[in-house]
Amino acid sequence: MATKAKAEKAATGEDGGSRRDFLILATSAVGATGAALAAWPLVDSMNPSADVLALSATEVDISPIEVGQAITIQWRGKPVFIRHRTADEIARAENTKLDELPDPQTDQDRVEKPQWLVLVGVCTHLGCIPLGQKVGEPRGDWGGWFCPCHGSHYDLSGRIRKGPAPKNLSVPPYTFLDDTMLRIG
Repeated sequence: MATKAKAEKAATGEDGGSRRDFLILATSAVGATGAALAAWPLVDSMNPSADVLALSATEVDISPIEVGQAITIQWRGKPVFIRHRTADEIARAENTKLDELPDPQTDQDRVEKPQWLVLVGVCTHLGCIPLGQKVGEPRGDWGGWFCPCHGSHYDLSGRIRKGPAPKNLSVPPYTFLDDTMLRIG
């Protein structure tokens, strides 16, 4: 009996807990830490790679773009149209009646500075690239862009005016860093 009492006393700590409880707790803590360390590479692999992060924002020097000229750049694998609009183009875009538009949006809501129009150059119907960026290309009935695949016409603010496209050309997130630099993304 003394041996049994001695064994019970040895198995019981001062707080009344047993060594078995301590071992279970310690083993569980080590196991949870090991599982977290093993899962970290999997979770970290879901972060975007450096080349994808580099594509998330693009800076463009807009100083060489003359009034009335347009350029196309690539951002996230999509064409982005940057147009330096003339005073006449700005006036025509601002004076458009909203009730004439299938997807009503004012010109002021689509531009940060009236002379600069920045659009994702992908037709909202089936993802074609509208024409109208280059000199001599058809620009549609409203002087903006024309998608020849299905006949969508966009105005000088990138708003859909005629054709099957359901929405306006989208405006990417952009900011002017100064008077000559534009950051898209």
